[in-house]
This record gives sequence, structure tokens and C-alpha cells, in this order.
Amino acid sequence: MRLTIVGSGDAFGSGGRLNTCFLLETAKAALLVDCGASAMPALKRQGIDPNRVDAIILSHLHGDHFGGLPFFLLDGQFLARREKPLLIAGPPGSRARIDAALEVFFPKSTGLKWRFPWRVDEIALDQESGVLGHTVRTTEVVHQSGAPSTALRLSDGEKTFSYSGDTEWTEDLLPIARDADLFIC
Repeated sequence: MRLTIVGSGDAFGSGGRLNTCFLLETAKAALLVDCGASAMPALKRQGIDPNRVDAIILSHLHGDHFGGLPFFLLDGQFLARREKPLLIAGPPGSRARIDAALEVFFPKSTGLKWRFPWRVDEIALDQESGVLGHTVRTTEVVHQSGAPSTALRLSDGEKTFSYSGDTEWTEDLLPIARDADLFIC
């Protein structure tokens, strides 16, 4: 498992650190964990081809964590001419919020005939889910976002990446972080 920190800043990009976006590359897939509003310029600045990304996993539905999705999708549609499928996985309510964001930024975009297939899987809390051969477990944390905000634990079977999302301290982080190879908090 290889991690590239694409963005790790707060909602305002303080200190020049762009919104949250981590690229995890495993033998199974290339995954983004969060896709903040500044994700597309950040990916391009680092020379990362968005077409390499197989899935995007969202911790929660604040703009600095998922606000780059409309731009990511439309870049694939019009500029990068993406053809391979894209999976987006996030907390309950993700599909409705992604569609709403698409419509706010680019009216009628949810009705496009997409050149590449994409879908949204909503990850049930406190259960293991599969994302392209990876095991993902989320738990709800203390952070108001209009839908469950989560910490997540992702494993490719060899290495484990854990991420707190945005939260104040909660004991619910302990099982997410336990024995992880890397815990970003």
C-alpha cells in the first residue's frame, strides 16, 4: 500500500495545504480517500492522472471532503475522456448529496449520458464492506455534516490505513486505529 497526501489542510486551505484528499495505491486498485473541493487542482499539481483512480471513499459530506466530486466527474466526462468505471463509496445519504452538488455547480449534469459508468455505494456504519477487494469499516464520529460523519479503516489484506475524518476525540476511534499500519488523525 502506498500513500500520497494530495491535500491535508482545513476547509480554508490554511498554510497552502489543500483540502483533504489521500491517494492509496494497492495491488488491487487506486483509491482516493476524500475528494475535497481543491482535489482536482491538487491532483494535477502533483502529476496524478485522475483516470488512474478506481474508487473514491468519503469520510463525510462537507465540501472540503467531497466538494471536488462534481469537478472530478465532469473532468472525466469532458477533459480526461475517462472510460473506466468509477466507484464512489460514502456514508448513508451520499448519493443524494452528490447529485445535489452536481446540480448546484452544473445544472442538469445529473441527466448527462455519461461516457464512463459510475455509481455510489453507501457504506453501512459499523459493518465491514467491500470496496474493490478492500475491506472498509466505518464508524460514526462526532462531527455535524448533515449525514453521518465517519472515521474509516481500510485494508488490502496486507496493510491497514485508518483515518479519523473530522472529529473531536471519541472512544470510537480506538477500534478504527487499533493495529493499523498508519492512522491519520
